Amino acid sequence: MLPVCPLSSLAPGEALRVEADPPIAVFHTEDGEVFAVDDTCTHQDASLADGWLEGCEIECPLHASRFDLRTGQVDAPPAKKPVRTHRVLVEDGHIFVELSADEPNLPPGVSVAGQAATGGPL
Repeated sequence: MLPVCPLSSLAPGEALRVEADPPIAVFHTEDGEVFAVDDTCTHQDASLADGWLEGCEIECPLHASRFDLRTGQVDAPPAKKPVRTHRVLVEDGHIFVELSADEPNLPPGVSVAGQAATGGPL
């Protein structure tokens, strides 16, 4: 589990970028739910933590693709692939994220450590 921050330091309606490989975004919705997804839009290299949070959807700040934070599914183009989601646990007032073992859906030209920009092993 990746420790993120105290729940009290992430106000409802706000997001936080967490350094991981690739980076993740943690969202605290107005309804009090907490979600984590990969921080990079699957269409182009843009931080979803910088996007607009409405309900359980995040809108990419670059081209307005929207992703469902519960499932990762894309709800509006130009993105076509879902964003990878991560399990969140709030325990003793602190947010923890269990990173998904699934492959991330990163946009062209963006890679993770140990992966080429095409998504294959180095």
